[in-house]
Amino acid sequence: MRLRPFRSDDWAEVLAVWVAAWTKARSDIDFSARAKWLEDVFARSADEGAQVVVAEDEGIVGFVLFDPVRRWLEQIAVAPLAQGRGVARALMAQVKAACPEGLALAVNVDNLRALAFYASEGFVRDANGVNPLSGLPTCELRWTPEGASTR
Repeated sequence: MRLRPFRSDDWAEVLAVWVAAWTKARSDIDFSARAKWLEDVFARSADEGAQVVVAEDEGIVGFVLFDPVRRWLEQIAVAPLAQGRGVARALMAQVKAACPEGLALAVNVDNLRALAFYASEGFVRDANGVNPLSGLPTCELRWTPEGASTR
């Protein structure tokens, strides 16, 4: 597996990974119908200076979208067949390296697999919220490396 910056011609594979990963996590929601939303998030984030890193292993098996200025992880997804193989950890290492002062993200409170992953990466619960698309409860998690300021 190798990590590299996102290219515009990666879009179809990145979208397929996102839909498959989220469908596995929440089969009650039609993530294919949210493709335009994700495309808008990518465009807006790129305009704001966000970065996208993809993981490749005979095609794209994961990606992460994050804003190093705001220190915010917007999206991370790993193809279901690649889950549990270290892809998310490798992507998270890239994000942490780009955000050495810390990082925050929002996650659905019922996404137990994601919560366990983030806890193993040193994230702690910081606030509660609501997902604006689904209305589901979320929590904000924060990772602060030892010795860094808390905000």
